[in-house]
Amino acid sequence: MGAGILQLFGQQLKLFRLRAGLDRAQFGALTGYSASTIASFEQGRRIPPPKFIDRADDVLDARGVLKAGKRPVAQAQYPAFFRDAARLEGEAVELCSYETHIIKGLLQTEEYMRALLDMRRPLLDEATIEQRVAARLARQEIFSRRPVPLLSFVMEEYVLTRALGGPAVRRGQLEQLLLIGEKRNVEIQVMPRDREDNAGVDGPFTVLTPQGGDQVAYMEVQGKSTLVTDREEVRALSARYGIIRAQALTPRESLAYIEKLLGEL
Repeated sequence: MGAGILQLFGQQLKLFRLRAGLDRAQFGALTGYSASTIASFEQGRRIPPPKFIDRADDVLDARGVLKAGKRPVAQAQYPAFFRDAARLEGEAVELCSYETHIIKGLLQTEEYMRALLDMRRPLLDEATIEQRVAARLARQEIFSRRPVPLLSFVMEEYVLTRALGGPAVRRGQLEQLLLIGEKRNVEIQVMPRDREDNAGVDGPFTVLTPQGGDQVAYMEVQGKSTLVTDREEVRALSARYGIIRAQALTPRESLAYIEKLLGEL
């Protein structure tokens, strides 16, 4: 399915380019890409990043047609096990996430993303890394989407103190958390490691509420995913998340703690 979406988008891109009377080199010069890269986009061999799609739509006067393809194109970049969750995430009016090992993808900086993907074993090839980075960055449009969704993130303190990627990557990630945490529709909370009670001992999960639909939950481990739709199971996870939030530091306390960690670097 992903390859078909890319080929369709590539055909549309080519038609708009030809209508504008531009060859690939001319179009590439206007968008900041080489002619060979433009050819790869048009032939569906390479996934165009969101910033290229925005620029191409403007340059070619596509009137939003190409921009409308951003989400399907981004979907094609996700690993197969994550595509359903990515679609639901893009439609959610509320998202609640509990993490125990790494920063949630929606909150990651590009440098943190690359550091994590470089650590994968077996090793990922460069093209796959580029695709997954572009896909995660595209997901972060959720923060500026209208109407704005309500977003809640609880993460274990351990996640913030890990040195993944080195000091510079960690500094940039902490700074990003502070910036995102100031958004009115976002709450970031930290679960201290010294809590004697922690309802999240079974591991990370995400609860998503779609517009006009039933809540679902998503869990992922070792490249395997579970999409939970049973109402009783989702209800239990939602209740568990509420307890986790109550046990964690408040959003204000959490941002103050992140700021303290940043000052210690």
